[in-house]
Amino acid sequence: MLDVRRLHLLRELDRRGTIAAVAEALTFTASAVSQQLSVLEREAGVPLLERSGRRVVLTPAGRTLVAHADAVLERLELAVSELAGAREGIGGPLRIGTFPSGGPEIVPATLAELARRHPALEPMVQEIDSARVSDGLRAGELDVALVHDYDFVPATPDSTVEQVPLLEEPMYLATGGTADGLPATGSAARGDTLAELLGPWATSPWITARDGTTGHAMAVRACQAAGFQPRIRHRVNDFRTVLALAAIGQGAGFVPEMATAHAPGGVALTRLPLFRRSRVAFRAGGGTHPAIAAFVAAARTAVGATDDASSTG
Repeated sequence: MLDVRRLHLLRELDRRGTIAAVAEALTFTASAVSQQLSVLEREAGVPLLERSGRRVVLTPAGRTLVAHADAVLERLELAVSELAGAREGIGGPLRIGTFPSGGPEIVPATLAELARRHPALEPMVQEIDSARVSDGLRAGELDVALVHDYDFVPATPDSTVEQVPLLEEPMYLATGGTADGLPATGSAARGDTLAELLGPWATSPWITARDGTTGHAMAVRACQAAGFQPRIRHRVNDFRTVLALAAIGQGAGFVPEMATAHAPGGVALTRLPLFRRSRVAFRAGGGTHPAIAAFVAAARTAVGATDDASSTG
């Protein structure tokens, strides 16, 4: 009989790439992970791992077993959700991940709606980059999370996570007039291309999110699509800081429509043919869990989402 906990370790090795990364994520020692995977191989009766230099990689049999592990663990998540639905009331801790700009713009309104509907719930919020959410959900660090992706940086398909759409919003170019040698910005005309809108700022300094984030990748790829490599001066994740820096002529940057409500005086905003999409993510099979369903409903109410969106894998 295959052990579910060991299947979980094998799946994490497939996703994270190294035994050390699995051990760190799940608070095991590397030797303990290796021992448990060796036991799983004996249970399976076929080699699941092979050495490749200093790393281990999954064999074809190992990858086949990971696909089954996904299905088994999703079914267990569904069972947990149904059992939770049999209990009286919705309460207890709910661990929520959010991207930084979701904190001030989406989370407070969502938590207020949750408190009104389900006062026994105990939401606990932590900031996390969208690229790390899947790992956090699978490791059990999070129950649900706000995530986003951009044009040029689409979400990576992940069979272990389900998502419910919240909203789609356009991106804006934030600039600050002619200070520090920057060219003056103009209003975007209907049909203006990205190259026409960003091109005048090709030689200017830029403000992007920190390296390794989806926001940073979007900014770099958008500029490259417009025909130039951005000369990055500032790396900050907070859109209010991006707007403040742009307003005083420190560079050009990208902000989503949600952030433009906080634009200071002196900043010019130009709508771009780029979009950011926000969603609620949770472990596959967990969408019917009462607490997660309650969070999804509250978040959609908070952003005024319509009811015709469906879950996506």
